[in-house]
Amino acid sequence: MIILRNQAMRRWTVEVSEDVAIFSGAPLVEDHTAARGLPRVWHGYGLGLPEDELKGFVAALAEVMKTHAYWHARSRRTAGPDETDGWSIPRRDDDDGFVYLSGPAGRRNGNAGYIPASVFTLELADIRGLRIRLTAYLKSGRA
Repeated sequence: MIILRNQAMRRWTVEVSEDVAIFSGAPLVEDHTAARGLPRVWHGYGLGLPEDELKGFVAALAEVMKTHAYWHARSRRTAGPDETDGWSIPRRDDDDGFVYLSGPAGRRNGNAGYIPASVFTLELADIRGLRIRLTAYLKSGRA
């Protein structure tokens, strides 16, 4: 297991194992409202991130892509015509300031809806498509 952490990742820490990356995003404040700023995961269906945390999260994805485990997992998956197919185009919710994408976030667990999560997993082979979608969103000027 490799633990990744650097300044560009901001509050994100990532543990990379054989097939998954485990993302930890500590709340920015230590109070009862902290859960409002946590990533939101609908296991197996989607991911929601605070818009102001996207740059740090994309930096964390980039660090994961530098690992041997990522490239090994990627080589085992047969890619389709477009690797972003698993992830939707990001959409911003103006009410909560989160950016949501449907896609393979975590493993399905029977729960419905987006739930605040300080820790969630992504399959290593799904990282590139997510990074492409979020980078395009950031470059579009919407963030």
